[in-house]
Amino acid sequence: MTTTETAPTEKMVFIGLHGPDDPEIAILPFMLGVAALAMEVQVTILLQGPSVLLAHKGIAEHVFSGCEGTSLKKLMDQFFELGGKLYICTPCVESRKISKQVLVQGAQLVKAGKVVSDLLEAKTTLTF
Repeated sequence: MTTTETAPTEKMVFIGLHGPDDPEIAILPFMLGVAALAMEVQVTILLQGPSVLLAHKGIAEHVFSGCEGTSLKKLMDQFFELGGKLYICTPCVESRKISKQVLVQGAQLVKAGKVVSDLLEAKTTLTF
């Protein structure tokens, strides 16, 4: 009998609503996202509202969790290395006059239709 590798079938979506001014909450989608990816669960993080600022290059290096001192930059690097998807709300970015060029590599701008599609496919959705 041979074993073949398969893609994760469980899907989770974490929605972030808190920006760098609330680091303990802002970092949670990434903490749980990395844990889920390590358990071979497919993960998408969607940043909306003020949380889109976390995807601005240079910001994650200055965001730390107070409970463990965990760096958002370190978690984001792990998140991408493990195959996580990072979606950024297009209208939220546009309203803040943030250009696509200053977003971290791997961030994808999305609109409502893509978000709804992923939510329908997910087994679990959590909002922070």
